[in-house]
Amino acid sequence: MLSVSSKQTSAGDWTAEASLDELEQLANTAGAVVVGRISQRLPAPSKTFYVGTGKVDELEALKDKAEYDVVIADDELTPLQQHNLEERLKVKIIDRVALILDIFAARAHTREGRLQVELAQQIYRYPRLAGQWTHLERLGAGIGTRGPGETQLETDRRIVREKIHRLEQQTEDVRKHRDLYRQRRKRSAVPVVAIVGYTNAGKSTLFNALSEAKVLVEDKLFATLDPTTRRVRLPGGGSILLTDTVGFIRKLPPTIVTAFRATLEELSEASVLLHVVDISSRYALQQSKVVEETLAQLELAEKPVIKVLNKADLLLPAASRSTEADAAGYLSEATKSVAASELTVLASAVKKWGLDRLLAAVDELLMPSKPAAPDASQNGPSQA
Repeated sequence: MLSVSSKQTSAGDWTAEASLDELEQLANTAGAVVVGRISQRLPAPSKTFYVGTGKVDELEALKDKAEYDVVIADDELTPLQQHNLEERLKVKIIDRVALILDIFAARAHTREGRLQVELAQQIYRYPRLAGQWTHLERLGAGIGTRGPGETQLETDRRIVREKIHRLEQQTEDVRKHRDLYRQRRKRSAVPVVAIVGYTNAGKSTLFNALSEAKVLVEDKLFATLDPTTRRVRLPGGGSILLTDTVGFIRKLPPTIVTAFRATLEELSEASVLLHVVDISSRYALQQSKVVEETLAQLELAEKPVIKVLNKADLLLPAASRSTEADAAGYLSEATKSVAASELTVLASAVKKWGLDRLLAAVDELLMPSKPAAPDASQNGPSQA
């Protein structure tokens, strides 16, 4: 597999290298082996090939040397771009959206998850059906060429439209069922706390550490797709319903946001959001901003948030026997700015560092009438 990007972002944002690093992680998660990468800085992607014609020539020249059989683009391709690249390179061309959907399809285990993934796949597929019939143009114009192709194309479009409609109805049924469940939870007066964050930030590990659950944990993107909820006791004697949710990622396709509306509505009912950040990542600041922007798009920006700076143990030298208190000293200026403006807790879900402070902070937010407690970020990055 060869990964391709057509635009380098500005300084301080995601660079082409960072973007392709993430694309490679996605490809590895999907089971592909990356044999090379190409990037090109353009004011905007080429409407014809996504990259410029010179880069297409370069891709063509690399085919024998790299022996790639799939090319993955780091953006959503138009049907025309995908078709033109396939015609020129004679290999399968997929884009970032198709790659994420493929991973989601492999990760969805519940009926709800499978429904939502299939809906997103069908919405993505619909505008690309025409490209599957362009081979009929080679037959030439005239009687007996265009008609049958158009008929088959319209048949396929009708089938996909019907599938989309059926899946939307089934997803709506899921949404109504979830809404009834949320109404019962409201009557029980148990607050909901939802874990959100960038994919692979350690959300499921934190969920397991707080709830003693056994949710699957893997060092892969989108290891968790189906939401899970467990009851967790708070230091003050109360309890919460803690929910683990699907991770966010940059360039999250609108088709996925639309299809996963039923699941994402769970976030709207949460009293507090735990925004988990992989503080050991060199892209921690960028990933944190992506999550904040996504929450804003979902109209959740006003929710109370505790930022959990996870994987603090990875800030320490590999051979070090240092403790939790030493981790704050290894925070870089960039990661300090991740925590500068809101309530934060430095933590390690693996080492179970900072979990008591985190639960105390949740307790404080849910019970504002209690006497003020010490800042949950004490000994954390905002004090470093």
